[in-house]
Amino acid sequence: MLLGIAVLKFAPNLRHFNEPASEKTASTASGDAVTVPAGVPIGGPFTLRSDKNVTVTDADYRGRWMLVFFGYTNCPDECPLTLQKMATSLKDVGPLADRIAPLFITVDPARDTPDRLASYLENFDTRIVGLTGSDEQIAAVAKAYRVYYAPGQNEQSGTDLVSHSTFLYLMNPGGKLNALFSQDVTADKLAKALRSRLAAEHSASN
Repeated sequence: MLLGIAVLKFAPNLRHFNEPASEKTASTASGDAVTVPAGVPIGGPFTLRSDKNVTVTDADYRGRWMLVFFGYTNCPDECPLTLQKMATSLKDVGPLADRIAPLFITVDPARDTPDRLASYLENFDTRIVGLTGSDEQIAAVAKAYRVYYAPGQNEQSGTDLVSHSTFLYLMNPGGKLNALFSQDVTADKLAKALRSRLAAEHSASN
């Protein structure tokens, strides 16, 4: 599966992707991961506020694998489904999960306060860290990870929903993209992918 990611273009409160011309790939091409075009940087520095109301940066997670998902607490479908997959996979990998930093970065910072994120994530796994920030901070991290989101777009129902992309990002202990998973990945496949990468890391260090 080839993911179309290239230069982000900005419109007021709207972030979106353009399709790249290149078919070359940079990330692991396997049955459990989406293929990323070569030369497309994904990820980068961020400064945000955690669900414990403390400032954190990407550097705080160096040495661990970051499993990153962007969403929001009012999301009616993909966010709870993906967070449940994350929670299940963390349980499935057992003690290896200590080497994973699962992060849920909101795309709705106006409503998703640290307290709200903490309360919401209790429904899944308390090891998942909720991150929020100012509109500018969220825009910056979304740009770094090439995340689509369109805050403030009202559906016909009148509910204030935020349209957003639904990929799961696995960043290696050095903060570089290792794999990108689509919303279709199952908890079992996600756990298998995490386990294989953590096992390979352990073998390489011995």
